[in-house]
Amino acid sequence: MSFLSLRERICKGAAAQSLSLTDSPELTESQADLLTRYLELLAKWNKAYNLTAVRDPVEMVSRHILDSLSIAPFMEGERLMDVGSGPGLPGIPMAILNPEKQFTVLDSNGKKTRFMTQAKTELGLENVTVANCRVESFEVEQPFDVIMSRAFSSLIDMINGTRHLIKADGKFLAMKGIFPEQELADLKQERPEISLLESHALDVPGCEAQRHLVILKADV
Repeated sequence: MSFLSLRERICKGAAAQSLSLTDSPELTESQADLLTRYLELLAKWNKAYNLTAVRDPVEMVSRHILDSLSIAPFMEGERLMDVGSGPGLPGIPMAILNPEKQFTVLDSNGKKTRFMTQAKTELGLENVTVANCRVESFEVEQPFDVIMSRAFSSLIDMINGTRHLIKADGKFLAMKGIFPEQELADLKQERPEISLLESHALDVPGCEAQRHLVILKADV
């Protein structure tokens, strides 16, 4: 599929989501171009490096790009981290939408972080830092305002792995499929200092499966 066709699909999907993007629900020309170029890079690299099970670029629009864009209204603070980012989802789309914010995208898989580094370079994303390591061993001088995850395992694993990286009043954003009732119950029992702040059913055009965002915080 051509660049323009993919770009049109991304723009239509974003408009249908009514995103809270600055003063307009629509993507800027630059954002639309960068998101489309990122998708094309992902599809190209995926043929050789198996970065995602989704092969069709058209399917990638809804499954990866629009799914990532669904959490755009919840980007707060100045320093944000995407843990277990894989090929950069949702971190790189969020960095494209929020050039004034600093994003760290972390994954322990070398081929995925090599792709993210290439995408950062080709797209000129100066607000992205790529980290190739296990999150438990990752250290920063300045903690993050928000830590997000899209394909991380369980809420308990996310909290246990990243608790040392977030500000005292920071938030954890976890993207899930069906609402994770059991995971939240397990988290409450094991980490009672972590509470559910809010949850949202996510609107992802072209995706029939349930998608939810849970926002957690530490009680201080």
